[in-house]
Amino acid sequence: MASQATAEWRVRPRPSGESGHGRVRSRPRPGGGSATIWRSGRLNRFVRVLPGMLELDPPVIDQTKIPLAGMSPRYDEKQLRINQRTKNRTGFALGSAPVSKEEGGENFLVLTETSSPPLINATPITQITPSEPDQPTNSEDFSQTTVSEPTPTNLLPDPSVNEASTSGQVYQPPALRWTKDHPIDQVLGNPSSGIKTRRQSGNVCLYVNFISENEPKEIDDALRDPAWVSAMQEELAEFIRNNVWLLVPRPRKRTIIGSKWIFRNKLDEIGTIIRNKARLVAQGYRQEEGIDYDETFAPVARLEAIRLFLAFAAHMNFKVYQMDIKNAFLNGKLNEEVYVAQPPGFVDPKFPDHVYKLNKALYGLKQAPRAWYDTLSTFLLSKGFVRGKIDSTLFLKKYPKHILLVQIYVDDIIFASTNPKLCEKFELLMKSEYKMSMMGELTFFLGLQIKQSEKGIFINQGKYVHEMLKKFDLTSCTPMKTPMAPPLTLDKDSKGKSVDVTLYRGMIGSLLYLTASRPDIMYSTCLCARYQAEPKESHLTAVKRIFRYLKGTPNLGLWYSKDSGFDLTAYSDSDFAGCKIDRKSTTGGCHLLGGKLVSWTSKKQNSVSTSTAEAEYVAAGICCAQVLWLRNQLQDYDIQLSKIPIYCDNTSAIAIANNPVLHSKTKHIEVRYHFIRDHVMNGDIELHFVPTEYQLADLFTKPLDVTRFNMLISELGMLNPDD
Repeated sequence: MASQATAEWRVRPRPSGESGHGRVRSRPRPGGGSATIWRSGRLNRFVRVLPGMLELDPPVIDQTKIPLAGMSPRYDEKQLRINQRTKNRTGFALGSAPVSKEEGGENFLVLTETSSPPLINATPITQITPSEPDQPTNSEDFSQTTVSEPTPTNLLPDPSVNEASTSGQVYQPPALRWTKDHPIDQVLGNPSSGIKTRRQSGNVCLYVNFISENEPKEIDDALRDPAWVSAMQEELAEFIRNNVWLLVPRPRKRTIIGSKWIFRNKLDEIGTIIRNKARLVAQGYRQEEGIDYDETFAPVARLEAIRLFLAFAAHMNFKVYQMDIKNAFLNGKLNEEVYVAQPPGFVDPKFPDHVYKLNKALYGLKQAPRAWYDTLSTFLLSKGFVRGKIDSTLFLKKYPKHILLVQIYVDDIIFASTNPKLCEKFELLMKSEYKMSMMGELTFFLGLQIKQSEKGIFINQGKYVHEMLKKFDLTSCTPMKTPMAPPLTLDKDSKGKSVDVTLYRGMIGSLLYLTASRPDIMYSTCLCARYQAEPKESHLTAVKRIFRYLKGTPNLGLWYSKDSGFDLTAYSDSDFAGCKIDRKSTTGGCHLLGGKLVSWTSKKQNSVSTSTAEAEYVAAGICCAQVLWLRNQLQDYDIQLSKIPIYCDNTSAIAIANNPVLHSKTKHIEVRYHFIRDHVMNGDIELHFVPTEYQLADLFTKPLDVTRFNMLISELGMLNPDD
């Protein structure tokens, strides 16, 4: 018995004159007598047994089985180390072993020398009912050992209790907080944050331990991370599924294009990492025109077209949905012979000198966007869709009483319909041809956060604002009420102190992207962008003022109401010689569909105007061009408009447009600005006078005080959900 790996614990009265393998220790009992605790095997410590078990002559128990709820039969390495420390302190460890249904169908606790402690305190166990005292007990027979109902107790002894006491007090060990052994510094997100419910939560929870938060720069670093190895294998599996390439011997006198792995973490709308994406891209800069590629242009939707799509959806009160084509460029068919080298880290050991001949496009090729657009548009046209007359990324399918709209931006697709069943049919149609993911209602698109409700659609970029403030270390700056204070005028500031050009240009670029939903910073951002060649401290101060304004209004955005109509109106304005460097004027304009702001501009004019009338006339011509584009775009939505009003606050400019006579002070104006006269005569547009205090385009030509600034952004339909 001494050679057994698992110790056997026996509790029995000590017969006189008995000698055994191990040490014997007597202890007094209430009412007389004593109990003996006998050790066998290779254990080196004593274990106090519950006094209730010694009231009668106990049976011999070998590997006592005690039911324990909540036990898991497996423990990780960290818990095993904790078990060893517990064993060193108490002399034994607690473990678990699975038991078949015939033995009770429960997990039983077994006293072993190498087992692990449970993850809970004060675990319910069962008392052991000993046999009757007048019946002899066979030390090797367990047939008379029965298990009663569980009662809360604990097997660990209490060192604070007097050894001579058998009052029944049971030691309760200090509460220990058991945690997962996943390192805290590798936990994605905030460990103390509450539970969040989101789409595909099951997949996120399933693979959370296999997501890496680091983006490797080199292939060697990625190959050492199992998460990124899995991502690369997933990418190559898509190549096989789409029949992208074929391994062939290296051809002679042909350019072999290299390839490179790009690693990116995919984020959701709140910035949580949900996926590691590895993408194999071709080194397209090595392609030769006429040999490896021919046509490269691919149409891309304008942001005005996206906002027009959302404004129409709000007006018609239907939901907009989004889908994403997985590995979209891998579906584009190539017309040229292109060869690429085997991807780094995944070279075929049998054919290390072979190369891949591409059957379909690969990310990084110059013609890849064009090939994907041709493939997708051909498929949609074959299914009865019609391409937009102006916007070639808009596809429509008209029914007697309904219409289905599809807007494409590379591999992202948004669609909506007056009949929800048509959206379901379109989803099934796309799934039958491409591997895609249906993302439900549109919530995040091209950096725009979109919230749809029964009353309308709200667009903002609050998440992007917080990212910018953090990126440029301005999270603790003092908020301002306007992006630029009047009468601020910027110039070259030749005597000023120079600042970091890269930092300044990065801040300007971030702000320009934010203007997709923030017309309130359009003028100030465009003004500061004129000095990117040699920025000075005064220019950087003006840029930081914009960030301080954003700190106070991060969630400000555009509101498209469903009950405001859909009539197109435009406002045109200009300052006079506002630029202190070349004395050119600034054109400002905005275009609304039933009060929904869909387009705006703030741009320095190309020529110097000699009068305010000339500057306003040039601005009206630029505004007219945008109005005509919107009118033609609306024709695809079955909306016909004529005599579109353009509001201007300069009567002289209106007179020049309405009267085709050349005066001595206007004869030098370029011919391209006179096309507004032709459209006025044809009845396409109408110029109307508006007082300056009601000129909405004033926001895009000059800095304003707080009162007027807030009034204009409110009239343009900008709302702050925090207010």
